Amino acid sequence: MNAETAETKEIKPKRINGLSFWVVVITALIGILISVNQLFQLRIAGFMPIESGYYYYILATFLSVSFLIFPARKKDATHLPWFDWIIFLICVGVNIYFAANSYNILTGGWEYSAPLLPTIMGFVLWGLALEGVRRTSGNMLFFICLIFSFYPVFGQYLSGMLWGTPLSLLETACYHSMGVESIIGIATRIVGNEIIGYIIFGAAIVSSGGGQFFMDLAMALMGKSRGGSAKVSVFSSAFMASLSGSVVSNIVTTGTLTIPAMVKTGYSPRYAASVEACASTGGTITPPIMGAAGFLVASFLNVPYSAVMGAVIFPAFLYFFMMFLQVDFHAAKMNIEGYKAEDLPRFTAVMKDGWFFMGSIILLTVLLIVYRITAIAPFYTILFLFGCAMIRKSTRLGKEKLLNFLYQSATVLGQLTAILAGIGLIIGAFSATGVANSFSRELLLLAGDNAFLLLFLGAATSFVLGIGMTVTACYVFLAVVLVPALVKIGFDPMAAHLFVMFCGNLSYITPPVALGAIAASTISNTNPMSTAVTSMKLGILLFILPFMFVLNPSLIFRGSGLAIAQSVTTSIIGSIIMAGALEGWIYRIGKLSQVFRVILFFSGLLIVYPEGYTDLLGLIIAGLALATAWFTRHRPSLPGAQGISVNS
Repeated sequence: MNAETAETKEIKPKRINGLSFWVVVITALIGILISVNQLFQLRIAGFMPIESGYYYYILATFLSVSFLIFPARKKDATHLPWFDWIIFLICVGVNIYFAANSYNILTGGWEYSAPLLPTIMGFVLWGLALEGVRRTSGNMLFFICLIFSFYPVFGQYLSGMLWGTPLSLLETACYHSMGVESIIGIATRIVGNEIIGYIIFGAAIVSSGGGQFFMDLAMALMGKSRGGSAKVSVFSSAFMASLSGSVVSNIVTTGTLTIPAMVKTGYSPRYAASVEACASTGGTITPPIMGAAGFLVASFLNVPYSAVMGAVIFPAFLYFFMMFLQVDFHAAKMNIEGYKAEDLPRFTAVMKDGWFFMGSIILLTVLLIVYRITAIAPFYTILFLFGCAMIRKSTRLGKEKLLNFLYQSATVLGQLTAILAGIGLIIGAFSATGVANSFSRELLLLAGDNAFLLLFLGAATSFVLGIGMTVTACYVFLAVVLVPALVKIGFDPMAAHLFVMFCGNLSYITPPVALGAIAASTISNTNPMSTAVTSMKLGILLFILPFMFVLNPSLIFRGSGLAIAQSVTTSIIGSIIMAGALEGWIYRIGKLSQVFRVILFFSGLLIVYPEGYTDLLGLIIAGLALATAWFTRHRPSLPGAQGISVNS
């Protein structure tokens, strides 16, 4: 089985086959066609639902398939029980009912008081949203969504900042199911209006063999260099994760190739797994796609998605720059060589076979930055990708690849829609009760207008929430509760949102959860927690970056040209020094003693800290330490020293 076929089949559970497979594929195709019709305003056969009706159709297709793809119980992982078919049909029926009545909901004020039948349907949709979250994200997020979804009912019985505007149970059901701030609120709107095309584009890349192309491209460019296998992993995994937006699934697919390759060339299994975990985690903060959170940032700030891409590009570069340095320094310290030239693919041959993959990335970037057509840009890119793939027989998409493309689209969109519908319940509860403003106000009072304390509280909260939530859920929760407090205290709005988004990714490589590290450790057969600890060292800049750019927005290109140039320069220098300190090796000097490693690490922190005097102090300390280390290693022997004894 070739790599791309393995990629397409990895995600397919045993319970989906035969009729269920075709139902999932056809339902996904219908959902995609409805989205294309809506986003391009084609009015096929006169069909053009109002905006809220369109979101119900998104739920009718993609939320529904999640009940077929994701089992209710572990024992159902290998078969599809009859009640999942019932839930699927109910989900389709309820959402089509709401879509058909979307105009009546809007004009009749049903979100506050609806007739009996839509009220009953509202309770059903509420339950479906909760069950979708439970199946796709687990019990932790389910209980969070469950408790907060009932907040309008019991919030009136709480005191202080927890008190909320009261709603009855019937009013709450109507608000959640028919209001524009809950299930079909901002989270679902992001899926229907912006994310859907990018998810489909990611599936198109994988299904057409993009994973193998980026692997071969990385091999051709970096395989021959020192520690080439790890550099290939960083490059290819980051590229694929940035397109798919999924850390764990990317590790499962690319890691099966990159981790054994790293181990074979001399990296320890634990280190190899950590490289893959950190590279895949970094992909979710790397343009052009970055997962759902990037689009949510743009929506909350009401700015073009290209503005978010522009802000993130240097922090993402810095993260991978330091990772490259670390794996290079580690290879130098451990004498790990690159691949032999005869074992590597030729760059020209790789580009000849898969140039259209790189072309599609370039086209997508141009459409986003120059033309700013965020919603429809990926659809044009998909047409370009598939059109070019069909030219040559070796890259042509047959029936199996096309079906797997639709299935992967259904799986990712089903999971994402279910998660965001559940998150919508939280946002809806905050909106209905007005409690989000109370939380922000109390956070400011708790921090006492201390910016550092507020940032620390925010990072800690983000990490704790990341233990039980997906990154997207964690971001949305804190964007509503924490970000207003950060902005009110004086932080740049873009930096505040990105701070929360970056911190939410920490749980992928940090114990006790460390989902990315655990996924990689299963491939390398290493201890999950020790792999997570090594991952934290390799990905340490991810812990530092959010504080760097929120305290110094020049790193996200906010400020004068001089300030940006200074910040970029010092952060690069600081990253080089910290990478050398962490790996115990640096250019021109070689291995470093523990004392020099500690001194250099803290001097690197001083350099990346956004203050002129700390930059200068860090540079002086690092310069003295490096000069001393160089002199210690290269000092000439004293004349006549040989043969002199202590007693002479």
